[in-house]
Amino acid sequence: MRRDMDLVRSILLELEKSESYAGFADIAIEGYSPDDISYHVLLLHEAGLIEALDLSGGDRPLWIPVRLTWDGHEFLEASRDNARWKTAKRILAEKGGGLIFEVLKQLLITLTKDAVFGGSP
Repeated sequence: MRRDMDLVRSILLELEKSESYAGFADIAIEGYSPDDISYHVLLLHEAGLIEALDLSGGDRPLWIPVRLTWDGHEFLEASRDNARWKTAKRILAEKGGGLIFEVLKQLLITLTKDAVFGGSP
């Protein structure tokens, strides 16, 4: 299964909407299967952006998000603006780079700094 950074961002945005951080969030995102979402929740957990529970059983993997971590909030803030998100993805695609998480994160931070301090995003 391929990593989908748009799904990663969508999961973070949905998790942020949770009313509580005690328990787990039931996330459904249009166009993605429960397996797609579960796999990306696992990836987000491994990356330290969220805390998640492994409720897998038998041959059915199931990862459920619980809450954003500090790093998850930071990445979400950097990626929240749709125009900035699209710009970062376009720049990486033009440069021939895949959506490597650390590069994407640094580019989003740079674009945010440019917007705040008067650069041209």
